[in-house]
Amino acid sequence: MSRSTLSRKEKERVIRRLLIQAPPGEFVNAFDDLCLLIRDEKLMHHQGECAGHQHCQKYSVPLCIDGNPVLLSHHNVVGDYRFFDYQSKLSFKFDLLQNQLKDIQSHGIIWNETEYLRNVVLCALKLYVNDHYPTGNCNVLRKSVKNKEFLIACIEDHSYETRDCWNGLWKSKWIFQINPFLTQVTGRIFVQAHFFRAVNLHIEISKDLKESLEVVNQAQLALNFARLVEEQENIFQAAVLEELQELSNEALRKILRRDLPVTRTLIDWQRILSDLNLVMYPKLGYVIYSRSVLCNWII
Repeated sequence: MSRSTLSRKEKERVIRRLLIQAPPGEFVNAFDDLCLLIRDEKLMHHQGECAGHQHCQKYSVPLCIDGNPVLLSHHNVVGDYRFFDYQSKLSFKFDLLQNQLKDIQSHGIIWNETEYLRNVVLCALKLYVNDHYPTGNCNVLRKSVKNKEFLIACIEDHSYETRDCWNGLWKSKWIFQINPFLTQVTGRIFVQAHFFRAVNLHIEISKDLKESLEVVNQAQLALNFARLVEEQENIFQAAVLEELQELSNEALRKILRRDLPVTRTLIDWQRILSDLNLVMYPKLGYVIYSRSVLCNWII
């Protein structure tokens, strides 16, 4: 179907769907490319604003307000394309295309035992993130559902290397209800990578978790929660690396014309050269290896 036969509503749906599908770190690139095709500035600006708001929530886009990291998600949306930050007590709009905060307003929050616990959990989580992530960010939010208080911890780290033709994102979310003795932690870890050098390859891996956590006091709860996150993310990372290694080995086997063992061990070439039966020809300036020894070593 040609562009001229699409109605305006159909164009809006197509544009928004394409923008929402943009991988993390590539939203602005996708928007600029679509602008060249659509050539309707007003339409693109409106759809870019709507899709950008959803993109921020989907991929936990990080910001910095008053020196503190803020992760955008649907948990801190307060309506009318606005987000709320518990640390700075500010609500705002975020223009993803311009990478700019807009319409910043001050909001008050009720300081109670839940807010104190939120700060304690945030401190424990920051220690873990700073120790395990190169440029990681974390945030802890509050949520009330039917008079029940929940804490939502979010972690994000990314590496956007567009010049090297790859982008990667790691994010996780952990939710637990504030109970007096025992609480259940629900978590989700999500990894996405995009490689686009000579081939367009998307990788998405996620895992949902449920664990119980004993509540002794606020300080102990925060420490136990951080340990739980560390343990589960380490297990997930090891499983992902093992799976990718297996995929790599399988791809290598398909390339080779015959099955060979893949040991992935460091080869000591100096020792091998000294053990081989060498016949030197100084005048010709090269080394002839004993063919039988070399073939046996390769096999």
